[in-house]
Amino acid sequence: MSQTIRGKMIERLSEEEMGANDLSRHFGIREKEVYDHLAHIRRSVIPRGKKLFIRPARCLSCGFVFQDRRRLTPPGR
Repeated sequence: MSQTIRGKMIERLSEEEMGANDLSRHFGIREKEVYDHLAHIRRSVIPRGKKLFIRPARCLSCGFVFQDRRRLTPPGR
């Protein structure tokens, strides 16, 4: 029986930490699609007693960490 891409992502993320870019390359999909899938995955793992840990975005120039950001996509500015 074949798994959905989200099922495969959940399985892969339970094995190792991966960024959206890594997932995009691994599954051969656009990074934007990864963020859409992650939003659904975040909601679907809760009933299973699991959590999806999201590392906060960090500014590359000053190092500021966006701790309280709820969106999965990186900040624009």
